[in-house]
Amino acid sequence: MTPRTAVFPANRHDLYATHAYSAAIRSGDLLFVSGQVGSRSDGSPEPDFEAQVRLAFDNLKATLKAGGCGLDDIVDLTSFHTNPEHQFATIMKVKSEVFPAPPYPNWTAIGVNWLAGFDFEIKVIARIPA
Repeated sequence: MTPRTAVFPANRHDLYATHAYSAAIRSGDLLFVSGQVGSRSDGSPEPDFEAQVRLAFDNLKATLKAGGCGLDDIVDLTSFHTNPEHQFATIMKVKSEVFPAPPYPNWTAIGVNWLAGFDFEIKVIARIPA
């Protein structure tokens, strides 16, 4: 059995302790990153939607870094949206800044009706470089 190790970014937010989950789990050469949201350091949602999406990506980058990865190491990406029809243009704008050139990660976007006060969440699986 491959051992698994919890990974947390340097400035972890209160949501991990409040909801009892790890930011990511390292198993072999894979990093499974929990859903990252646009939370402030106290765990509260960033109220401005575009800023919330940017903060979610910043939290993702910090978690990837703590696990020894970067954005280029992502092999699977899933995002969750509370109002995809009205949010997608903003998300695509930020996405084009985060992933400016091919190859782009595969991406599955899912519309949901609840994200604990947030409007955007992103989770990934990344391969840890040798």
